[in-house]
Amino acid sequence: MDREELLEALCGEVRVCVKCRLSKTRTNAVPGEGSVRPRVMLVGEGPGREEDEQGRPFVGAAGKLLDELLASIGLSRAEAYIANVVKCRPPGNRPPTKEEIEACLPYLRRQMELLEPRVVCLLGNTAIKTLLDEDAWVARVHGRAYTRGGRTVIPMYHPAAAIYTATLKPVLLEDMKKLEKILEKGVKRHVGKMFPDSDMKNTRFST
Repeated sequence: MDREELLEALCGEVRVCVKCRLSKTRTNAVPGEGSVRPRVMLVGEGPGREEDEQGRPFVGAAGKLLDELLASIGLSRAEAYIANVVKCRPPGNRPPTKEEIEACLPYLRRQMELLEPRVVCLLGNTAIKTLLDEDAWVARVHGRAYTRGGRTVIPMYHPAAAIYTATLKPVLLEDMKKLEKILEKGVKRHVGKMFPDSDMKNTRFST
């Protein structure tokens, strides 16, 4: 099987997954979508109401803003892969629990193994704490580049945050410009890191 077939098979597993209680309340699981050879992978928290209805990631208001942010640096969804930490909508859009994240995280790891993204954007605190460091906060780390698991990782605010707090939109646009520079230069040069590579005790990013 080629990469596309393997990824679709994985998405099929996600669509019928019953590993956690979120499967009981979802309308549709949302595996992710995009290029099988993405220039960048974007990882959010989990599906919202519209994503749950359509089975696609970032199709609501936050998704429209994400499209705008990507377009600001000349990127489209067709060049990226968009996924979430959890693949089913938590009721009332609450944050996913630790147990729900742990149940779903193997799917995200396998997506990363198949897609081999060199650059990953973590959108919001749930993605940042899950894949970068459990003690990190977006206000402290956004826009900085880190090395994790051989990848360049860039934490950013979740687009939804800028919908509720308009002053965060310029921050997101500026962080996108930093992403643009990294993509233009390639990812050979290490830009920065939160911890030495040997200190991975707080991260689950390695695959």
